[in-house]
Amino acid sequence: MANVVVVGTQWGDEGKGKIVDWLSERADVIARFQGGHNAGHTLVVDGEVYKLHALPSGVVRGGKLSVIGNGVVLDPWHLLNEIETVRAQGVEITPETLMIAENTPLILPFHGELDRAREGQSTVAKIGTTGRGIGPAYEDKVGRRAIRVADLADDATLELRVDRALVHHNALRAGLGLEAIDRDAVIAKLREIAPAILEYAAPVWKVLTERRRAGERILFEGAQGALLDIDFGTYPFVTSSNVIAGQAATGTGVGPNAIDFVLGIVKAYTTRVGEGPFPTELDDEDGQRLGERGHEFGTTTGRKRRCGWFDACLVRQTCATSGVSGISLTKLDVLDGFETLKICTGYELDGERYDYLPTAADQQARCTPIYEEMPGWQESTAGARSWADLPAQAIKYIRRIEELIQCPVAMVSTSPEREDTILVTDPFSD
Repeated sequence: MANVVVVGTQWGDEGKGKIVDWLSERADVIARFQGGHNAGHTLVVDGEVYKLHALPSGVVRGGKLSVIGNGVVLDPWHLLNEIETVRAQGVEITPETLMIAENTPLILPFHGELDRAREGQSTVAKIGTTGRGIGPAYEDKVGRRAIRVADLADDATLELRVDRALVHHNALRAGLGLEAIDRDAVIAKLREIAPAILEYAAPVWKVLTERRRAGERILFEGAQGALLDIDFGTYPFVTSSNVIAGQAATGTGVGPNAIDFVLGIVKAYTTRVGEGPFPTELDDEDGQRLGERGHEFGTTTGRKRRCGWFDACLVRQTCATSGVSGISLTKLDVLDGFETLKICTGYELDGERYDYLPTAADQQARCTPIYEEMPGWQESTAGARSWADLPAQAIKYIRRIEELIQCPVAMVSTSPEREDTILVTDPFSD
């Protein structure tokens, strides 16, 4: 059976939550493979709004197994609070419906403190982090001083891991003028929460292997967007993990041959939260209109998103680095009523034309977009569920995007409601 990876192909906030929820009805397992609770997914199911940060989107669908993979960094206290919030909305979550990889690194309180202290004291350009400790937790993972889920099961191991982490962190904190970490308090908090987390712990790589062999369908869910990827994003204004589709394999413990279809989620225009280059950003009435009509505020931070025209050059680039099989075009209805639409087809830099975004940060910041204009449409696309429901000019806009990004449209989303979706290609078809 086909297994599908869902990735954002812009700077995040492309509408992955709804699409993952829509696809989860066809899947047996939904596996989150990277990121932390710095990313948010908003789902609207039968009028009920669910805001998820750490939990995979599949938890709101009964009869599915949701998995938090080893590529994620996990704040255990946030997770338990989120579980209680979702349970209060009538969603059942048990060790039979939720699993956490035993080798998942934990985000501890001092990670968030370090994150916020660095951002607050930075004398250079701010990165624009959420301050939730995701970056420092990934640093500890790479530095081989992380506390992982499995470590909670043994006191001696836990103490050893904490001691190793504090040697590093207390030195950093001294340089930042922060108090040393209370070792005993950290260990006590971890011991207290350990039973509640360990009941969900499992060898996820083994479970997924067995589920695949049994013919079950797996949906791999990414957070954020490919332009925030630590290697291929607009560095240094990126997240601390790999976001592109290849991470689905290493972030859950399955091989690359487990991936049959990569679905890239693409907003019909472009948005970005936080700092960093944004070639098609609009500081005019059109940008204001996109933000207001699209309700462009971050699920996690509430920060207003920067808005701009669709950048086909960037999406073509991210489709290539993630090996996207087809895209899901979201928020088409936000463009209803525009007289003229613009699509970025390339950049001009120092008198030269580029058909990709250069790697160097100074060059990215100086790129000027090259636009192609298209007539807009005055009819409404909101709630459309077939091509016949779309205005002719909207279809032309979609077809032109396909040509420019060199990737076919597999789905079109026309509202936050899961049923308002035009299916062109079923990603789960064999």
